[in-house]
Amino acid sequence: MPRTTDLVEVTSEAELRELLGVPSQRAATKVRPVLHERDREWLAASPFCLIGTAAADGSCDVSPKGDPPGFTKVLDGSTIVLPDRAGNNRADGFANLLRNPHVGLLFLVPGRPDTLRINGRARLLRDAPFFGDMTVKGSRPKLALLVEIEEIFYHCPKAFLRAKLWDADTWDPRALPSTARIVKSVQADTEETMAELERHYGASYADRLYPQG
Repeated sequence: MPRTTDLVEVTSEAELRELLGVPSQRAATKVRPVLHERDREWLAASPFCLIGTAAADGSCDVSPKGDPPGFTKVLDGSTIVLPDRAGNNRADGFANLLRNPHVGLLFLVPGRPDTLRINGRARLLRDAPFFGDMTVKGSRPKLALLVEIEEIFYHCPKAFLRAKLWDADTWDPRALPSTARIVKSVQADTEETMAELERHYGASYADRLYPQG
């Protein structure tokens, strides 16, 4: 970590604007409050999103959500709902939303460098008439996230293009240890042996994505 005296911090929005300038007219006016038909098409094609939340004290969390394309259900022009699936039960983001309902979502479509962003206020549901519509492989969600939309806009492709995220020639998953080895390294006190962790995260892991009942 550099010495504090070597860090030149930005401390005001005026200073930020002096450094970056102002957004273009197109960027400044792209935010909308109601879903366009193009937004509905994007949600129907998207199998993955990131959900950002913040607790009452400002501490933040970002959680990935994935399901078959179109897993986000459009209830009307300003309301969407996302099913929750079986996970590790930490529920950090959901706990945040019970204290602070503001939420930000980033929807991806594989192969596309642009993204759809939605900001709004969320409610956590334990049942609703549409829960049955969100059943996948016989697994009905126990919870769903209802989002009342306040802002919708598309994010430009620059970050994905710089990262070459969808360029398979840049992928090297074996450059990192297996999930089991990472868990054993960073959680040295875990009770499972390496062999048990390798079995847990092995070939049968995908078979447990949609538990019944």
